[in-house]
Amino acid sequence: MSQTRTFLWQVLRDAFGHFYADDGWAFASHITLSGLMALFPFLIFATSLASFLGANAFADTAVHVIFDTWPAAIAGPIAGEVKNVLTVQRGGLLTVSVLAAAYFASNGIEALRIALNRAYRVTDTRSVIFRRLQSLGFVIVATLVLTAISILLVLAPLAVRLAEQWFPAIAPYTGSLNLWRYAIAIAVLVLGLLVVHLWLPAGRRGLYDILPGIVLTLLAWLIGSIVFAQYLETFANYVSTYAGLASIVVAMVFLYIVAAIFIIGAEINAAILRYSRAKRKD
Repeated sequence: MSQTRTFLWQVLRDAFGHFYADDGWAFASHITLSGLMALFPFLIFATSLASFLGANAFADTAVHVIFDTWPAAIAGPIAGEVKNVLTVQRGGLLTVSVLAAAYFASNGIEALRIALNRAYRVTDTRSVIFRRLQSLGFVIVATLVLTAISILLVLAPLAVRLAEQWFPAIAPYTGSLNLWRYAIAIAVLVLGLLVVHLWLPAGRRGLYDILPGIVLTLLAWLIGSIVFAQYLETFANYVSTYAGLASIVVAMVFLYIVAAIFIIGAEINAAILRYSRAKRKD
């Protein structure tokens, strides 16, 4: 028991101490602003590419995958505006504006990279060109994943109905499309965390090295979302203060909390790694 307490104390002291000493709150602000500025360019680029590939239901799918894991009070107004942006008709895929959107979308990935490098105490010596191309690759892969999901969600009801005709016994277990959307949104969130922790920052880490921070990040996000949603319903009145800007202010505060938890998760992973290395030396 005493060893467990010592472990927890040292890891938490190291993680939170490094978070405060290295301006973790400032990096959370950087991720929040970069993420918001990257969201619409990413969705514009992704919608253009998805339309080119024939996934016309992409806009609806992207909104569900991105916002289904947000509290409803926060996601509702933003999701509506996103749908309005994505339903605007645009020119061909390979236009300057769409390519620029892909580039600006990659800035959000770069913000995550900087925060993770700082949290894992590593210096990124890879070239700027490599890092930018990797970030653009992340944007394209994310687009292709969402496109595949949008196609599957269109085909899924047909496949389920055919399966139920052939095997009526499975009908009570197939569930609704909304249930599958929530499950897919959570799966994409978990997969995204694994990918960015494994490959985005410099250096090498194994799956077991990043799992503690990811699990704690997901739990803290869940608790934080519930608490923040309850706070909005009970105490906060952003509309009276910010008027028409209320929805974007609420989203920024929420994303700020999410970003801080994300960085702390990486800090905990780094602290556990440092503790394990110190123990091996002893």
